[in-house]
This record gives sequence, C-alpha cells and structure tokens, in this order.
Amino acid sequence: MTRNASATGSAIDHVLLTRFNLPSRGAESLIRAQDGWLRDRVALFERHTVPSVREQTVIDVRWIVYLDPESPTWLADRLRPHVENGTFVPLYRESVEWSDVVIDARQLTGARGNVLVTTNLDNDDALAIDFVERVQQQARAGWHGAIYLGTGLIQYGDRVYLRQDPDNAFCSVAEPWAGALTAWRDWHVLLGTHMPTTTISGAPAWLQVVHGRNVSNRIRGRLTDPESYSALFPAQMEGLTRPNQFALRADRYLYGPGRETRELARRLVKNTILALAGKGGIERLSASLAAFRRRARLVRRSSR
Repeated sequence: MTRNASATGSAIDHVLLTRFNLPSRGAESLIRAQDGWLRDRVALFERHTVPSVREQTVIDVRWIVYLDPESPTWLADRLRPHVENGTFVPLYRESVEWSDVVIDARQLTGARGNVLVTTNLDNDDALAIDFVERVQQQARAGWHGAIYLGTGLIQYGDRVYLRQDPDNAFCSVAEPWAGALTAWRDWHVLLGTHMPTTTISGAPAWLQVVHGRNVSNRIRGRLTDPESYSALFPAQMEGLTRPNQFALRADRYLYGPGRETRELARRLVKNTILALAGKGGIERLSASLAAFRRRARLVRRSSR
C-alpha cells in the first residue's frame, strides 16, 4: 500500500471508523433491539457503504469496523468476504472510547506517518469517490483539527436531496499522533469545543440514506437530479427518480421551505436542551421519542 506524502515529507495514516452494532445506550439501543435491524443494516452496508469505500480515488486508507462480541455467527460469516479481501478490519468490543481508537489505529497502521486522520462513517451511508482524497488534501496542507466536507446528498426512497451541513456526521480529524483525539472525541457537532474546525465547500462528498430504522436522519435539503452526481457516486444513483421541473419547483417553493422551518425549530430545541441539560438531556429526549414511536407502531399493528 502506498503512502501519501507532502512536499515536506510528512505522511498520513488515515483510518475510517464505523460503529456497526456496538452495544449502545439511549434511542439507538431501542432501534437495535428491533427484529430484523441487523439483517437490514447488513444489506445497507453492502449496498452503500462497502462499495463507496472500495471505489475511492485514493486507496491509502484503512478501515476499522467495530462489532458487538455477542454478534450472531451468521453476521461474521456474511462479513467474512469483505474481511478476507482486505476491505476492513473487524474489531469486536463491548464499548469503544476515543482513547481506544487511538490505540487501535496505532496498531493497525504502525503509526508510520506524521499525521493521523480519522473519519467517522456510519454503516448505512456512502462516500463520494474523492472523499478520502479531499480530506487528505486538507491534512497535507497542514490543517490540524476537525475537517467537514460540507455538501452532501440525502436519499429517501427513490428521491435525492442536495444538503449543506457544515458540521455533518462525516467528520474527520487531522492531527499529530502525539496527543491525538480522533473524530470520535465527541459528537460531530461538538468537535469544535475540543479543536479548530474547518468546513470545505464543493461538490457533494457524502450520501446519507434515510430509511425506516434511522435514529435521527430525515429528509433535508432541496430535491435534485440524481443523475448529476452519478460520477461521484457510481452505482449509488441507479434506479433513482429524475424529478421533472414541476416537482423541482414544488419542492423549492412549497415543500422545501417547510422542511427548513421544521429543521430550524428542531435545531433551536436541541441547542436549548444541550445548553440546559447537556448531552445527557439530549440522549434522554431521544430515548423517550424512540420509545414513543416504537409503542405507536406496536399499537398500529395490534389494531389491524
């Protein structure tokens, strides 16, 4: 495997980080307990996440996928081909803190570079083919801190929406190995409390897939033509609807403003709770909402 170096001779150790089915608290624990969650998630992982990593224009990147030690045997069997071909390294843990990530990344890469770059990648999302290249360009330019590629796509059903998100979940952190914090030091929206941050504009760099088992993702942004981004997301845009002009105008002037208003209200509520009750308050609220939705689904099913 080749190593990326700048004109000054510095080299990068880049590691992608994915929580696949780690035991978790709050709303996510309720989602993960649902029947079929794991099988659905593997299908999304193989449909979106795995191909997008393998198609990167820069291949000098390693990938750690964290799994629950109590995972069923069939999951390891299903993932084995990706492990054997070197796509990612599975690590089975009951929990993972950011300090554990530093140790794992060091063992995986050998810490031969001068700069560690870590990137969060959820197991149902995808990267544009030049995502790694763009992040590494920023790291090679000497940036130490959090890196956000601010433009991305949201897929819901067969529709795609263009989204601007300056502190999105596809966060990366570039830093020296000494004193490394990693992209898992805190929630992606809170990395700025620990380090400098920068948001890079440009073409869409990531794809979030909104589906029935999402914890917090939802439709955001404006409706767009998926074919415009097929080169950045090979195979990801296949079979998706190309909206006509009427649909684009309706979304721009009717549906889009409504989504933006609701999103601003959610952000205001979240920021207020975060300021008053901290991260624990957000986690308790998310857990309560997830439990309420789950009970509502059970009631609907029982009334049929």
